[in-house]
Amino acid sequence: MSIKTLEPRLSDVGGIPIARLLPNTGKKPIGAWCFLDHAGPVEFEDGEAGMQVGRHPHTNLQTFSWMLDGEVLHKDSLGNEQVITENQVNVMTAGTGLTQGISHTEQSVFPDTGGSPDAARALSMVQLWIALPTDQKIERGFHHYPELPTWAENNVEMILTTGNYTSVTGERYEAPTIQYSKMVGIDGYWLEDGEVTLTLEPGFEYGILVSEGQIESEGKICEQDQLFRFHDSDVENNESIRLVAKKGTRVMFIGGEPLNNQVLLWWNFVADNKEEIEQSIIDWNNGHERFGNVDSDMKRLPAPALSDGFKG
Repeated sequence: MSIKTLEPRLSDVGGIPIARLLPNTGKKPIGAWCFLDHAGPVEFEDGEAGMQVGRHPHTNLQTFSWMLDGEVLHKDSLGNEQVITENQVNVMTAGTGLTQGISHTEQSVFPDTGGSPDAARALSMVQLWIALPTDQKIERGFHHYPELPTWAENNVEMILTTGNYTSVTGERYEAPTIQYSKMVGIDGYWLEDGEVTLTLEPGFEYGILVSEGQIESEGKICEQDQLFRFHDSDVENNESIRLVAKKGTRVMFIGGEPLNNQVLLWWNFVADNKEEIEQSIIDWNNGHERFGNVDSDMKRLPAPALSDGFKG
């Protein structure tokens, strides 16, 4: 199997370390997964506000938030308010086409600012985007998933965050998470030193993010905040992949069928053509009603103009 190791683009946003793995120079989405950030891990001092992401829009995508540590309050233009905590998923759907869009805010919450009584003054969060198939009419929406299928294999705790999955022992699991294309997401945490074998689906592309520790597979090492990537052609003759790691290692395993449409990204917008992204920039910066309003006094973030080198 041909596995490539992708390096993150590292940045610091408001004191929060961000490792961006997708988009990655010259690399296409993994199935419909087109964006992947690992925010944190970071601990906040008393008086620090934590993550504060002001009002911003999205188009033709779903935001997929997977919490590892800490708590975050989501507010959106549909009127939803939801705190997401450890081992929970939030999925926000922006809808497809130029008549739809959504806007939202995200901010850390603690016991004294709207979080649970035992909310940690910390943050570790995997934020993904899922590109929507633009040949479908998909409506805006928001879903919160506090309970997900959980099991253990060889002292590795597994949580199915989306899709369905059949283990090497033949056990089948199905997540309730809403999706519009075939994909899978699994969080794996090593309770002891050891290995686990993950089954692969023909026609899927795959990636494995290491959020803690490191893994070894096929003679290659993937360190924290790196991403293993392999394509559907690699899966044709391989029904599984074996991962070896030490106690405390944690990974996010994602896969899916490639979309039929082109996937272009600029700022917080996704589209299948340059003209639609240009129109979304104009609409957001001019307060178009398609993006609605968020009940928040957080700063409204302006959309940057397309760069001269952007290709559609």
